[in-house]
Amino acid sequence: MSAALPETVDAWRMVQGQRAFQGRLPLAGFARLSDSLADADGDVAYDLEFGRDAYGIAFLRLHVDAGLPLICQRTLERFVQPVTIDQRLGLISREQDEAGLPEGYEPLLVADGQLAPADVIEDELILTLPVVPVSPGAPLEFTTGADEPDQALRENPFAVLARLRHD
Repeated sequence: MSAALPETVDAWRMVQGQRAFQGRLPLAGFARLSDSLADADGDVAYDLEFGRDAYGIAFLRLHVDAGLPLICQRTLERFVQPVTIDQRLGLISREQDEAGLPEGYEPLLVADGQLAPADVIEDELILTLPVVPVSPGAPLEFTTGADEPDQALRENPFAVLARLRHD
């Protein structure tokens, strides 16, 4: 069953009811993420599913597709970085419960039971941002050395030592 994404949910009730949410959100609605973007044009497709696995672990499965507009640090031009997130978050109520999560689960602390699904999507998108955005295929620019004196004209700094050794 799919429904519109509420602002907040009771995570444990969502798990019990095995609720799912699908839809799209505008990039402009993600205030923290938009600080790192070139602009807020575009949207994010999401698919969230609450449930329990075979071991009784409460989880939130998150699938997100987006195109993030970034500024290439080589060319200083705008480009769109495609992002796909497929993550299974283990819902925990205390930090100590993190150790009990099986491999493949990232912990999501839900201390008071309330969860803002859009914030979770935004957090995961922020984690995908590159430290230095570079457009795929951006040319590497090498310096030609025209600003430096010609190599042949510069004296080797160890030449003085070589002369002293021969004296």
